[in-house]
Amino acid sequence: QVQLVESGGGLVQAGDSLRLSCAASGRTLSSYHMGWFRQAPGKEREFVALITSGGTTYYPDFVKGRFTASRDSAKNTVFLQMNNLKPEDTAVYYCAAKVSGASAYDYWGQGTQVTVSS
Repeated sequence: QVQLVESGGGLVQAGDSLRLSCAASGRTLSSYHMGWFRQAPGKEREFVALITSGGTTYYPDFVKGRFTASRDSAKNTVFLQMNNLKPEDTAVYYCAAKVSGASAYDYWGQGTQVTVSS
């Protein structure tokens, strides 16, 4: 079992930055691909970043150039650096873990709220 705990959310103004953390316990994350997702009120959950076990990253166009995923193996933690935040980035952000080759994520965190005011 892997337990994931997100932190770092908060209320910021448009143009500000936040860094979200996703700390894991139970197992090392080194063999897991780590995804970041978000869900705004009344909307479906959407993918915002993936960092593979090897460190390759993927982003959808609407965050590319603004969001950066990274991982620190020593801390068993992954991060999501979010720059130039926009009001439409307001959502609950979740991290999730899946093993390489899996289509679905096996473990999810509880989420952290990010609110961006205009």
